[in-house]
Amino acid sequence: MRRTFLTVTTALALALPGVAGAKTLTISWWGFNGDKLDQFIVKPFQEKCGCELVFETGNNADRLNKVKIRDGKGVDVIYLTDSFSQIGVDEGLFQKIDPAKIPNLAGLHDIARDPQGGYGPAYTVGRIGIVYDGAKVQPITSWGDLWREDLKASVSLPGITTTAGPMVVVIAGEKAGTDAYADAGPAFEQIAALKGNVVKNYNTGSEMINLFSTGEVTVSLTQDFTLGRLRDAVPTIEWAQLVDGDIAVLNTVNIPKGAANVDLAHEFINFILDPALQKVLAENGVDAPVAKAVELSPEAAKGWTYGEAMINSLQRMDYARMNAAKSAWVDRWNEIFGM
Repeated sequence: MRRTFLTVTTALALALPGVAGAKTLTISWWGFNGDKLDQFIVKPFQEKCGCELVFETGNNADRLNKVKIRDGKGVDVIYLTDSFSQIGVDEGLFQKIDPAKIPNLAGLHDIARDPQGGYGPAYTVGRIGIVYDGAKVQPITSWGDLWREDLKASVSLPGITTTAGPMVVVIAGEKAGTDAYADAGPAFEQIAALKGNVVKNYNTGSEMINLFSTGEVTVSLTQDFTLGRLRDAVPTIEWAQLVDGDIAVLNTVNIPKGAANVDLAHEFINFILDPALQKVLAENGVDAPVAKAVELSPEAAKGWTYGEAMINSLQRMDYARMNAAKSAWVDRWNEIFGM
């Protein structure tokens, strides 16, 4: 998930030369790593299908909202992180896939094959965990270590409206021995107890990295794609080896209910799950593979969420329950942190 941004006009067509009246597949995605995606996915798939790919770009929320406004029409395939694709599932915006039309599903890690009950698979996996400055902090080995007394005024938490923010509430509930979805009270008591360790909530990866580089914090939660930039800023940064496991972040592909080209959408999803392509994308710094057959060198695997042991150790979040609880959690979080 190391990415460079592609400057691309919304609904930009990348047509095959000389293919007049070609079939069109409309894809909603972020537009990151544009040159590499054009090289490894767009051009090869257009040659394979004799079709034209058209793109709608933007962030998760904006693109999902466009599909909602159009009542599931307008795009054939949509890329989203799993917290947002769960919203699409819950609101009835997507159709279930036909596994018979995506034979590469069978070769995926279990976590990626069917993450949301018959809807689209994950095409890559990342993780959220704890990072710390090993030159200043004793090793962190569990989520509960965030509450350690030696970490007073040392921690930055992700803001409650970020991807990882609501996960802190779930973690706090586990520390309290309760289910935060069913009863958030004990979880927020633990968050209040954690407040003394927290310097600041951050809202972007760049903000978090800056807090480390200026020495304002020595511990935080983050997604693994920030690790390289963090270590560039502070070479002594460590990724904590948590006995209770990091949290999985899946990027999914779904077919909206009003897709105009359903068969071609299935063909495209099968194409991006091909082990050979997944290997190329991983080796070129695009995405971590979810095809079990992919074998990477230690250098190519460095920084990725990769391998059966690592992937099987990840926790999953219940995004359906989290999305339902989030608005109430935001209010309680802001009361504690004075926002």
